[in-house]
Amino acid sequence: MKKFMDETFLLSTDTAMSLYNTFAKDLPIIDYHCHLSPKEIYENKTFQNITEAWLYGDHYKWRAMRANGIDEAFITGDATDYDKFLAWSKTIKMTIGNPLYNWTHLELQRYFNVHDILNEETAPGIWEEVNRKLTSEGFGARDLMKMSKVEVVCTTDDPIDTLEYHAKIKDESDFDVKVLPSFRPDKGLEINLDGYLQWVQKLGEVSEVQISNYDDFLNALQTRVEYFHLNGCCVSDHGLNMLMYEETTKKEAETIFAKAFTGEKVSPDEEKKYKSYTLSFLGKQYAKLGWVMQFHMQALRNANTKMYKQLGPDTGFDSINDGQIAEPLSQLLDGLEREDALPKTILYSLNPKDNYVIGSLIGSFQGEVPGKIQFGTAWWFNDQKDGMLEQMKALANLGLFSRFIGMLTDSRSFLSYTRHEYFRRLVCELIGGWVENGEVPNDMNMLGSIVQGICYQNAKEYFDF
Repeated sequence: MKKFMDETFLLSTDTAMSLYNTFAKDLPIIDYHCHLSPKEIYENKTFQNITEAWLYGDHYKWRAMRANGIDEAFITGDATDYDKFLAWSKTIKMTIGNPLYNWTHLELQRYFNVHDILNEETAPGIWEEVNRKLTSEGFGARDLMKMSKVEVVCTTDDPIDTLEYHAKIKDESDFDVKVLPSFRPDKGLEINLDGYLQWVQKLGEVSEVQISNYDDFLNALQTRVEYFHLNGCCVSDHGLNMLMYEETTKKEAETIFAKAFTGEKVSPDEEKKYKSYTLSFLGKQYAKLGWVMQFHMQALRNANTKMYKQLGPDTGFDSINDGQIAEPLSQLLDGLEREDALPKTILYSLNPKDNYVIGSLIGSFQGEVPGKIQFGTAWWFNDQKDGMLEQMKALANLGLFSRFIGMLTDSRSFLSYTRHEYFRRLVCELIGGWVENGEVPNDMNMLGSIVQGICYQNAKEYFDF
């Protein structure tokens, strides 16, 4: 029997352990998609206690606590931070089999050298020990990033953002982590959502474009793309909860925008055409500047209306969508390819049923650079042992696993970089298993190069960091 989460955690063979310890363990981290706050990075935010660092805004933990019957007061309510921590300590033992169990203990071990099992009995002592370290010098947001060997992070930023903190961080001579923006124009695509016109107005203000028609709108978007580019941006991100595409003309898109501009709701077919043209327009801008385009697909958001009204979005009431993506995704990529305007693209689906759809589709649009179209790492609900392995095996079965650009945190927490370790261990476990089974040769130089590529080097080259 192996010890709980010792140095062999997730590694079942000698080959896997050798690959991890020799080639993966000490690599820097490129976190090319996260939700960290640039302001908190600039200010080197410090944390008053582990609850603030762990439980504020962590909808993964919130969902688990609700499933365990914890009252909302101890989750997002007005209970004390200590009582919220105790509520989490009651829940953690119930999460075995969930990645939260391993992530929690990895974070305790790696950042605080705490190897006790968190539960109701150990919680008071862990609270004291972790808080003593967390509130000491050297545990601010920047310090945690340096401790994790972070080299680059790409935050997630609205086109109307000023990017002032990215600029301030860039001017800091004593902080060598690159903190780059990502262009996330979802609010400009969701033409039927409340607040769309207000967002368009703000877009006009920050871009200094008087928006009165669709041409103005596209001009304003292009202006912001160029502004982001000047501020170091090299990647966009799109949350496409339901992927839709239909060939349309600019004239049709202009008419649809004009209708929405008067405050009318547009029909589902009109929404599809508007999104198709606008998204294609943006794809062409990204290709022109050499950016990477990301699609995060198949999220069913805010399923619980009552709690959405009470707490707002991103509070733990989202789930997996089951729409069909093969045809619209193929048409969208093909439309850009026909105009020689398909940028490097990363495709993620929240629904694992799409693994082989994406894994096969990316092979239809490769060329020019290694791994131009990427099957993005297992995301959100798939960000666990089985989900990661299934995504990697699908990619390996259908394409070039060795060109995979690897892991990201998709997190709002400065303690989440242990997820890169979790991923790297699984990469080595998968490849090590192939070696042990005689499926690939025991050539450690070749395999070590592949491991380092997937865990670090491929992303560095893909984004040209």
